[in-house]
Amino acid sequence: QVQLVESGGGLVQAGGSLRLSCAASGRTFSSYCMGWFRQAPGKEREFVAGISWKGGSTVYADSVKGRFTISRDNAKNTVYLQMNTLKPEDTAVYYCAAGVLLRTTKERYDYWGQGTQVTVSS
Repeated sequence: QVQLVESGGGLVQAGGSLRLSCAASGRTFSSYCMGWFRQAPGKEREFVAGISWKGGSTVYADSVKGRFTISRDNAKNTVYLQMNTLKPEDTAVYYCAAGVLLRTTKERYDYWGQGTQVTVSS
């Protein structure tokens, strides 16, 4: 069992940066691949970025490639999402998730946080 708590969301102007954190409970955190997803009002939850259990492999949605960076610190049971050059279309609730395999589909993830709101003003 893994419990996830996101933090770091907020209101930022277009072009700005935010860093999201996701703290995990449980000693098995390092056994899980981690993903960040987001959901805007009226839209489906979509994949943003993922990282393998040791951090050696990462994958990004095309819409954030080159602007967002996912990383993890297994000693701190935490995964991060550094978001730069933010755009209004990045506005959404951001969720972290844990799964056995590094995948881009939400159905492949077993545990979810409660989400943190990111709002980018133009």
